Amino acid sequence: MKSWYPLYTKPRHEAKALEQISELGIEVFLPTIVVVKQWSDRKKKVTEALFKSYIFINANEKERNYALTCEAVLKSITFDGKVATIPESEIESLKIMLKTPERIQVIDGISKGKIILIESGPFAGVEGYINSISKNESTLSLSIELLNRTVKVVIPSSTKIKAIN
Repeated sequence: MKSWYPLYTKPRHEAKALEQISELGIEVFLPTIVVVKQWSDRKKKVTEALFKSYIFINANEKERNYALTCEAVLKSITFDGKVATIPESEIESLKIMLKTPERIQVIDGISKGKIILIESGPFAGVEGYINSISKNESTLSLSIELLNRTVKVVIPSSTKIKAIN
């Protein structure tokens, strides 16, 4: 049985870990975004990991252990001595959100609020927490609780949403 596992990589080695794990034939997911970096003389668009030092694999226990042999991977994430897994729905929601990355922002911590499902627009199918609601737009936060990180995206108020809880 396969599950999604978060792995912790060496600092700034997410792309190398992606390459090494892919070579092993293990399904791997590295969420990335393009950001504009400012130097004293120029600006440049750079692709970087959405979650610094984290990569996700869809694997069985044997494949997870095999992925840990990669030089760029430091360890599996564990809680209370148990290897952490991430629900498939959170990975799928993250993939949907990354299709429209221009409004994505990552914040530390877990946002609290009503859990909703987006039913229309570019984020249709995403489940998450509503952070705030204004006249023109809402802020949706998708929490990856195991990593204590939240991906935040602004959605138009015309988007159809349904409360789940």
